[in-house]
Amino acid sequence: MLFIQTINLTKKFESVIAVNQLNLEVRKGEIFGLVGPDGSGKTTTLRMLCGILPPDAGEARVSGFDIRKDTESLKGKVGYLPQKFGLYGDLTVLENIDFYADLYQIPRKDRKDRIRRLLRFANLEPFGNRKAQDLSGGMKQKLGLICAMIHTPEILFLDEPTTGVDPLSRRDFWVILYDLLKEGVTILFSTSYLDEAERCNRIGLIYQGEMLVSDTPSAVKTRIRGTVLELRLENYQKGMRILETFKPFRNLVLSGDRIHLLVDDPQEGERILRETLKREKLTLFSLNAVKPSLEDAFVSMVKEREKGNHRK
Repeated sequence: MLFIQTINLTKKFESVIAVNQLNLEVRKGEIFGLVGPDGSGKTTTLRMLCGILPPDAGEARVSGFDIRKDTESLKGKVGYLPQKFGLYGDLTVLENIDFYADLYQIPRKDRKDRIRRLLRFANLEPFGNRKAQDLSGGMKQKLGLICAMIHTPEILFLDEPTTGVDPLSRRDFWVILYDLLKEGVTILFSTSYLDEAERCNRIGLIYQGEMLVSDTPSAVKTRIRGTVLELRLENYQKGMRILETFKPFRNLVLSGDRIHLLVDDPQEGERILRETLKREKLTLFSLNAVKPSLEDAFVSMVKEREKGNHRK
């Protein structure tokens, strides 16, 4: 069952097309990752789907509601955690939650048990009387999630919620998201972190407002055409500068201290690579063909798209 569906959804800001004829499908009970760099249209897409921002063209339905016509009905079905959540620093954790409960008109008699359960769920129960401004970044995001969940939404929209959050807090946040999935909540999660995309049921790679591909993370990686060669060099920064100028290598990705190169012919690519490194006196520690990463796939698809646009 589709809980979110868009058909040619489009949004412009003056002469800039922020979202361009976006087609998106999110199934009930899954976590879908909308993945792309800054400025790719992720935030604009989420704001349209929440009913905050009207589209200029196209259609979208969320939990059966038309985002143009049913914005008031939609509010009770969705929770939205923006990049910069509107917490009030001089209010305590409990006071912030009560404020959002008032906004959603949650009856007083229903609040106590619901708030206690959400605090326990997010491991914030001991911090109910602490001011929001005194929380860590990860704890603030958990509080924001509680406020977005206070009215028990069916769908949760999260706009890069782990940006700037330490690794341990990111891990804890994902534990909470997986627990929400078990309770039947559908989650649309935007991120620029490709390692987080691996945790999603399905992902959509978005670039300059256009959907490049939508599938499972493993299926997206199989769409890459060619072979990925992974090499370790004594000086990988210098290696990147040199290899970027060679046409046989369709794209280069720096992955930690390793360089990934996409080539059409692995044997010919390896031959040229070894000759080049020898000529430039760069010490090669290892060279192997490896399975593509999501970053390899994303860079390859962006390059193909730009090449296609250039031909036009």
